[in-house]
Amino acid sequence: MRRFLLCIGVLLMTLGCVHAQNSVPRPADVPPSTPLTGDGPHVVRLKNGLTVLVKRDDRFPLANVRLYVRTGSAYENPAQAGISHLLEHMVFKGTEKLGPGEAAKRIESAGGDMNAATSFDYTVYYVEVPDKDWSLGLDTITDMALHARIDPKELASEKQVVLSELARGEDTPGSRLFESFQGMLFKGTSYEWPIIGFRDTVSKITEADIHRYVAEHYQPQSMLLSVVGKVDPQAVLARAEAVFGGMANTTAEIEAQPFPLRDIQGPKVALVPGKWNKVYLGVAFPLPDQNSAQTPGLELLAQVLGGDETSRLYREFKYERRMVDEIDCQAMTLARGGFLYVSATLDRDKVEPFWKALAASLAALDPATFTDDELARAKLNLESSLLLTKETLSGLASKLGYFQFQGGGLRAEDVYLRALADTGRAQLKELAHDYLRPDRMAAVLLVPENSGLSTESLEQAVRKAWPAPVKAKALADAEADKQEVLDLPGGSKLVLLPDPTLPYASLSLAWPGGDSLVDAERQGLPALAARVLTRGTKKRNATRIEDFLSDRAAELSASAGRGTFAVSAKYPSRFSEDILGLLREMLTGPTWPAKELALAKQDQAARIHRGEDQPIGLLFRNVHPFLFASGPYSYYQLGKPEQFDAFTVQDLRRFWAEQSRQPFVLALCGQFDAERVRDFAATLAKSLEGQATAVDTATPTWGGIREKALRLPGRNQAHLLTVFPTPGRDDLETGAGLSVLRAALAGQSGLLFRDLRDKQGLGYTVTAFLWQAPKAGFMAFYIGTEPDKLDQARQGFHKVVEALRAAPLPAEEVERARNILSGEYYQEHQSLASRGGEAAGLLAQGYELDRERKLIQTAQSVTPEQLRDLARRWLDWDRAYEMRVEP
Repeated sequence: MRRFLLCIGVLLMTLGCVHAQNSVPRPADVPPSTPLTGDGPHVVRLKNGLTVLVKRDDRFPLANVRLYVRTGSAYENPAQAGISHLLEHMVFKGTEKLGPGEAAKRIESAGGDMNAATSFDYTVYYVEVPDKDWSLGLDTITDMALHARIDPKELASEKQVVLSELARGEDTPGSRLFESFQGMLFKGTSYEWPIIGFRDTVSKITEADIHRYVAEHYQPQSMLLSVVGKVDPQAVLARAEAVFGGMANTTAEIEAQPFPLRDIQGPKVALVPGKWNKVYLGVAFPLPDQNSAQTPGLELLAQVLGGDETSRLYREFKYERRMVDEIDCQAMTLARGGFLYVSATLDRDKVEPFWKALAASLAALDPATFTDDELARAKLNLESSLLLTKETLSGLASKLGYFQFQGGGLRAEDVYLRALADTGRAQLKELAHDYLRPDRMAAVLLVPENSGLSTESLEQAVRKAWPAPVKAKALADAEADKQEVLDLPGGSKLVLLPDPTLPYASLSLAWPGGDSLVDAERQGLPALAARVLTRGTKKRNATRIEDFLSDRAAELSASAGRGTFAVSAKYPSRFSEDILGLLREMLTGPTWPAKELALAKQDQAARIHRGEDQPIGLLFRNVHPFLFASGPYSYYQLGKPEQFDAFTVQDLRRFWAEQSRQPFVLALCGQFDAERVRDFAATLAKSLEGQATAVDTATPTWGGIREKALRLPGRNQAHLLTVFPTPGRDDLETGAGLSVLRAALAGQSGLLFRDLRDKQGLGYTVTAFLWQAPKAGFMAFYIGTEPDKLDQARQGFHKVVEALRAAPLPAEEVERARNILSGEYYQEHQSLASRGGEAAGLLAQGYELDRERKLIQTAQSVTPEQLRDLARRWLDWDRAYEMRVEP
């Protein structure tokens, strides 16, 4: 169950929108007039069966409103495949009260954000808005969900958008892999087809079909309204009764019945050839549904096998044998069924040996050999991940909604944790025996064309290494109360940002430097150094560090940017002394093991190749070297494999000697002992103090070539990026105006989206973004579309820009954009890490701690005339650059 919350992110990437639901015990009928005391959560069932969940949380000036409906692809028949997802799109195309895009405009104009998602088992509509606008959020998503106006012309246009989204998914390895599994794991069930549907079924859906579907499934007894945030529970309940109380149920409620465990008669292997640089491999074993009593044990088993870098599969195949770039294991359980999923990415020449070794490893698996440390570590990390969902308002709302709507009720979290704590080796051994079996094994491999692999040889290899058993058993941005900025030796600084909400702390260390400390011949060296820095100290090797962190449910990593180098850690506060001690070891005495350097090179090359398998990854890897002709902005951020492969341990040592002597900023956010942190920071600053190498802060030179086309054969879509050079981050006033302009252009109610997607249906994703370094920046327009529509997309970009340059925007458009900036800031700075990272990064680059808030304040006074002048000055087609990826 806890793993389900983690898996949402994975499935969102592969399917576009995947959650799950199931029938849960209903709360007792409670009259709306019943006083709701305390913060809750309060769960009330209206007379018509609609459930209302309210949780007061005053940490942030925000409210998160969600409406869940028991409908999704699992409620469709084969001819309807994709109708739930298409309906989710159409609710944004207008209601009986609002025109196309007006709902998003209302929410974004208030400084909020909205979206929707369709899964196998439910659809959810959600907004996050300033607390004063919670009723606006509630009314808006209710109007969208219940009163969508399905205009035939809008439907025809949106079908093209969905088909574009479908094509986009086919270009992504993870999505292709998962959809290939569905027919193998869920054949004969409503989980068999993709949530997005098929080209032919989506194309045939009519206005009447959608209205019939809504009438049948959008019943109050099948809905949950959830409101979490700085709200009055009694007012929310009263509003819910006013909005929903008059609804009546017109059909019988449909229960989500679990599917029987599929008899795969495996091992079954499918190969999907394509123009891939890497092999993407998945192995799955059917599991019971999410409400099974066995779920905690299955998730614990998956965590020990492949949950993190201390897991058995990672240690064996990634770290020790170096057969794979990535490997993990997850128990993915949904309302009607699930599967245990082992995924890996590797090179073609390693497939056969890895495949045989994986089969042998699974065949020899004996949970009786799991150590006490392994089990305690896995349980702690599962429990910690569940707790950390409460860090943000959105995470808390998602968790509460999950448990109430499809996870067995709000008490299910406690039940899960007790079951997890009680799970031991004997139970894990039984679960492994029952579910990890070769005859229940289904595998899919995305392979390069002409790979020479065959399904027969792979299946035979499993049978040889892993004979089937004779018989099997049946089946959480509040301002800190107090913040301090302290000077340290050598020009370094310490920032303390107390937040008592959770017993966690997030530490962020930032130095000026990164790519700015190396020349073009050493591209990729800072990224390598960041990887290897955390892999060895004088007291601990990489394996001991991984165990040390996992035993404390802690995370620690380093990263290199174009102008900064950073180290971050997040950990339960009770382990602060341990983590600070480890950090001191790493930063003052890294050992740079040769083995870890070799592995880091392999990983860095693999990341590059994986990115180049995806059109957007290829686009953004190449955009900076295309735009800039000098300095660190012109580098390939991860370098080039043929270049960084020659770097040695001595190169890393020399780089770190330059980097570590730069004055740093250490920011700590959360619960901590302030006096202890001050002592630690002062000691660290003295240890690292020295003569620092000058950081390259020169203004970069822009490239002379203004157009570049990249090719990625075998893909469906083309991807277009139009870039306009702008001033850098140092210019606060211009930056504030450009930020407002970006907000006016982007988002579901933005100018680009409304024209190119809503009106013309050119692509699933249409947006604008603003990138700013201290001395340079750019505004970019992006769209993914059909190759033969590139010219139409360009014309659409031109049309929007010319309108901006011709006349001032309406005042309401500017107000919407200002509110978006403010809303985005609060939404993006809820986590401890985001607040600490912002503080460290700003001070390390020479900005004031409140620089971003000043930008937002400055943006509030930007006028429509100023935006027009900015568009005339900076959205200049004569200076624009174009990069595209074409099939």
